[in-house]
Amino acid sequence: MIFGKRIRLRAIERDDLPRYVLWLNDPEVLQGIGLGSPLSTPQEEHWFEKVLEHPVEQQPLVIEIQMNEAWIPVGNIAFDSIAWVDRAAEVGIVIGEKKFWNQGYGSEAMQLMLRHGFNDLNLNRVYLRVFATNPRAIKSYEKAGFIHEGWMRQAHFQNGQYVDVLLMSVLRSEWKE
Repeated sequence: MIFGKRIRLRAIERDDLPRYVLWLNDPEVLQGIGLGSPLSTPQEEHWFEKVLEHPVEQQPLVIEIQMNEAWIPVGNIAFDSIAWVDRAAEVGIVIGEKKFWNQGYGSEAMQLMLRHGFNDLNLNRVYLRVFATNPRAIKSYEKAGFIHEGWMRQAHFQNGQYVDVLLMSVLRSEWKE
């Protein structure tokens, strides 16, 4: 597990799937991640089986917060498309429990993931894509040290309209733990 001040990141378990199905069928949660169709439990179970075939470095980590003595899952985060020669990876995050939005848990999780990527995996560059219509996420990524590096115009279709997608990254040399 990877521990922060208020959160921890742990490996995903089959028991997490019902919670993921709830998150991924919530229209507000979906606005930030771009899935457009409802997901069933069997689809999520199939996804889980496929994820277990990925290298461990590219398997999602559950974001948990401590409430009293219990750890409560609130989202997940993962590296994807790790290019080992280039020492680069894309990162994705979702806070699925909406009652924990705007409390800094996503920013803390991203900082932990960057620390893991740069210190443990020896990455040099971590990048992400974010919808221009998601100012809360953009602010969180900037807070974590991500720099705007590009703009893909009308690259995603959502809610009957095309939205721009921003490219952001942070380099090891720019990152401050």
